[in-house]
Amino acid sequence: MTNPTLNDFIHLARGRRAIRRYSDEPVPPELLDLLLETAVWSPSAHNRQPWRFAVLEAPASKAALARAMGQRLRTDRSADGEPPDVIERDVARSFARITGAAALIVVCLSLVDMDSYPDAHRRQAERTMAVQSVAMAAQTLWLAAHAAGLGACWLCAPLFVPELVVETLNLPPDWEPQGLLTLGWPAEEKEKPRAPWPSRVHFLDRQG
Repeated sequence: MTNPTLNDFIHLARGRRAIRRYSDEPVPPELLDLLLETAVWSPSAHNRQPWRFAVLEAPASKAALARAMGQRLRTDRSADGEPPDVIERDVARSFARITGAAALIVVCLSLVDMDSYPDAHRRQAERTMAVQSVAMAAQTLWLAAHAAGLGACWLCAPLFVPELVVETLNLPPDWEPQGLLTLGWPAEEKEKPRAPWPSRVHFLDRQG
């Protein structure tokens, strides 16, 4: 590769990791604002921009969300019949991950600006397009954070308790939580392998 910009991006994309341990240093508000502003330039279906971001920076707010989600996790796992010590260990780990980050971004979708159809098949397709759009915005946000030297981790837990997250954070009713991105200055390093890329690619019509 001879294109410096492409080389820089390849290095950035390959260096991104899920970071779960952070220092106590806060994320400057102007940096967080810039990351969010960058995320909204992601592609979206019909350019409807269905992403919504709920940002938590105050320790009390982060702890309230962590406690509410932890209690639901405890209730659900207890109903599954799991050992109490295993449940409490996972609840404590979840609480530490959420409260240990300098900032939390609850990534949501809203369907208010998406197209509406009378049949279920097209409604589901429209919803999937919105989910894909939000996922692309989350990826842009994560890569921008990594480029700034921040660590981040994507937590899918809000998908299991969307109503709880909306209620706890007093979000608008049309905001549907899709995931939680923790952000902070990294206090750990990670290395993880990837499967060889040709094992995940099938060229249908490449010549030569």
